[in-house]
This record gives sequence, C-alpha cells and structure tokens, in this order.
Amino acid sequence: MNWKNYTSLPKIFQNQRIFDGCGISGYLNIDGKRESGTKVKDMLCILHDRENGLGAGYAGYGIYPDYKDYYALHILFDDEKSKEKVISYLESMGYIILSEPIPTKTPSNVDNPPIIWRIFYEPKKMKSISDDEQMIELVMQINANFDGAFVMSSGKNMGVFKGNGWSYEIADFYKIEDYKAYMWLAHSRFPTNTPGWWGGAHPFNLLGTSVVHNGEITSYGTNKRYLESFGYKCTLFTDTEVIAYLFDLLVRKHKLPILIASLALAPPLFNEIERMDKEFQIALKNIRATYRSAMLNGPFSIIVGHNDPIPTMIGLSDRKKLRPLVAAISNDDNTVYISSEEASFKRLKLNAEFCDEFKEIWHPKSGTAIIARVGQGLLRNGLEKPLEKIKLSVMGG
Repeated sequence: MNWKNYTSLPKIFQNQRIFDGCGISGYLNIDGKRESGTKVKDMLCILHDRENGLGAGYAGYGIYPDYKDYYALHILFDDEKSKEKVISYLESMGYIILSEPIPTKTPSNVDNPPIIWRIFYEPKKMKSISDDEQMIELVMQINANFDGAFVMSSGKNMGVFKGNGWSYEIADFYKIEDYKAYMWLAHSRFPTNTPGWWGGAHPFNLLGTSVVHNGEITSYGTNKRYLESFGYKCTLFTDTEVIAYLFDLLVRKHKLPILIASLALAPPLFNEIERMDKEFQIALKNIRATYRSAMLNGPFSIIVGHNDPIPTMIGLSDRKKLRPLVAAISNDDNTVYISSEEASFKRLKLNAEFCDEFKEIWHPKSGTAIIARVGQGLLRNGLEKPLEKIKLSVMGG
C-alpha cells in the first residue's frame, strides 16, 4: 500500500470511530539527563488496548547534541523523485549540513514503509524574516505543495519518529532505544475521524513544539480558520495538527507564558469565572475574548513538548475531563511523568530494568495545565486554581 494512499485501507478501518481510544505517555528529566527511548516505549506499549495498529509515534528532545544548532528535518518520501525535488528546493533556500536516511530496522518489521530521511539544515539569513519563520514557510510549502513528501518534524535537537503500526513495532522500526533524550513523548493511535496513514500518526510537530493527543477537537473548523489568518496551512487530515500550530502561535509568536496559553486553549467556564476575585475575572475574560477562536472544544487530553527557549513538558485535558490524564513525580523529584493511564507508571515500577519509584501519583484537574521545565522543576501540578500563585502584572508561568 502506498504510504500516503490512505483510501486503500480496508473499509472496516476507513469507517471506524472509537471515541475512547489512543494512549499518550511522556516524561521529562528536570536535571536534563538524557535517557534511552526504551523507558517511554515501555510506558506506551503497556497501553496496548488503546491502539489498533494503525499508527504510533515518539518524539525525543536532546537527541542530536552534535547538531543542536541546526534544524533537524525528519521527512517521509513516497519515492526518490519526490526526495530529489524537496532536497533541491531546500538547497535553493538554505544550507544542507547533513542529508542521510534515518536508520531503521532491516529487514523492515512494518509493511511498505516510505523513504525516511533526515536533513540538518540552516536557512539563509534574511533581514526581513527570522530563521524560525523561514522554517515554518518551508515546512508549510513542502507539506502543502510537494506530492509524496511530508515533514514529520522540524525542530532543533529533537525529532519525531512515527508511522503505521503498533507502538512496539514503530519503536523497533526506528530503533528508539538507540536515541537518548531528556524529554520523551509517545502516542499509540486508534483513529476516530481521520484515516490511519504514516503522516497522520502522532506526534504532530512544528519547530520545537510537539503534541500527542487523545480525543476529538470539535472546534477544528474554527481553529483552522483562525490559524490560516496567521499564515498556517492545515493539510494533514487531522484535528491534532491545529493544537501544535496553536501552541506555536501563542507561545512562540505571541510570546504568551505557557500557563496563559493553556488558559487560552482551555479557559474556565464563565460560571466558574464569575465566582472568582475581580482581578482574576478581568484577566480570564480578556484571555477568552482575545483568543476565543483558539479555544479547543471537545473531549481531549494532550501532552506537549516545547524547547524554545527552555525545554518544557505540558499536560492538559478538556474542561470537563472527558479524556483521562494522570501525572507522577519520582522519589528524587527529578522526573515528571504524564500518561493517559496509571498503568504506565506501574509498568515502570515492575520492570527490573527501571524499577522506578514514585513520590506521588495524581490526577490533574480538568482544564488545568501541569507544567514541568528542565532546570526549574515541576512549576504547576495541575491541581491549582486558574492564575493561582502568580502575579497578574507579570503573568509568569
């Protein structure tokens, strides 16, 4: 089956809608220590009942220390012709530092994989536009207008590895255990409204932001039109794409603190706001009014990785918590874990290779972000009230 020809899937899969599927897992080491992808694979694969083999993926942060100053493009190609066209285009717009296939299992353990390539890249310096904006334009151009090509990830010192298959198959195919990262995200897919295809697997990425998502964004149309007004192109056949782009827009372009960005995406209900102190009411109503088209509706739980400028992991669920989200912290307060099920943590405790022990396991409140950051620790545990423990004049978070 052609990797991008999702219509050739059996009809039982094309029409399947499973509303409680998808597994998500992730962790961040606060001291920045890099660890093999074996642990996050273990966290994800125990959630086997949350997938059906139509897609899985991993994102690792800190995996390319020798090329940390360059953008790492992970790209799927349909054939050699599409690869040559994209490489020629990139050469005309900047400098290719290294171009090579991403190592994969030989012989392949997944059916009909595409050509999987990585390019370490530096755009030409331009006075009128930043390097990040140039990269976004390149990614949007390739994904929208180059047939047979799809950019999986485009950030610095990080990468996304994903495709059609079970979570253990994708981990083995990409040799995840060979990479070391200080933050890992992982996702096992049970497609609901969108087809199972290589590009449609999670994580979804743009520059330093990656998202894994369980649920369904019913506000997709509104979010998509809002993003397009800022020049983003949503071409990937899935509602998760808008979440990654919204984080990029709010945090990188609009420079909102992550806490405020999370409140824009999942603000408290108006009846909750009316019961708050006046100063909080004003702040939250202004956030809702300004970013009303960015608000995410529908059932969801997400884990977000972000590395500009400080590596950060965010967990967030919808305002009614119609999708599960569980968090944990290690005994030494150094590692923060997030998953769709507590089974991920229990698996690490039982695995003789890790024997992880947890100081605390808890369920973050609905619509309330958990935020952990390298060098700074667990900043928000997801149990606080909105805007609690911050100065409104600074909007820290």
